[in-house]
Amino acid sequence: MIFDVITLFPDFFTSPLQSGLLKKALDREIAKVNLVNPRDFVVDKYRKVDDEPYGGGVGMLLKPEPIFAAVESREILPRRDIILMTPQGQSLDQPLLKELATNYDQLILICGHYEGVDERVTQHLATREVSLGDFVLTCGEIPALTIINGVTRLLPGTVAKEESLKAESFETGLLDYPQYTRPPVFREWAVPDVLRSGHHQKIERWRKAQQLQRTQARRPDLWAKWQEENRES
Repeated sequence: MIFDVITLFPDFFTSPLQSGLLKKALDREIAKVNLVNPRDFVVDKYRKVDDEPYGGGVGMLLKPEPIFAAVESREILPRRDIILMTPQGQSLDQPLLKELATNYDQLILICGHYEGVDERVTQHLATREVSLGDFVLTCGEIPALTIINGVTRLLPGTVAKEESLKAESFETGLLDYPQYTRPPVFREWAVPDVLRSGHHQKIERWRKAQQLQRTQARRPDLWAKWQEENRES
């Protein structure tokens, strides 16, 4: 998987890409990240990448020319998606991460700034808009990094035990079950007896019941969706 990140702040990615599973995946060439600064494609002496919006308004907009030039500087693979990070986009969730990891070999991630980008980027360059949720951040680098992290961990070879990916929150439409490790008793709080019983069927039943209870209590929206999908099946 190739990630081409169009960003005014390449240094934002330095530490995250050199840490944990992301670093291992990059070292093993499971994924590759290219950081492309639109400012490098500006021809005026001030290297200006933003300007005032037509019609007036507060704030500045990213100009289209440097963004188009930055994207067009990249080698384009057949299975690619050009994603604009914007609060107006579809909400990022696990099914979308799986779609991106499965259906594409190249993701071009455009990081917005200021009051956004010229609408011509949205209409004529980006093939998809993605948001982390119904809130506004200072930059598009945060959601871009989230996509890099979420997609890369799904690529074969990133996670040593790929079976563990199937037992996580959202993979089955439910939240994850509670998990415990040693010691068996900590400050008078004991690990549930069933988890120490060695009875695998009882453990599985307990875990499923916990998933159902947690999802119903903490995420009524997911609970309603899970009920609807399981009624249909």
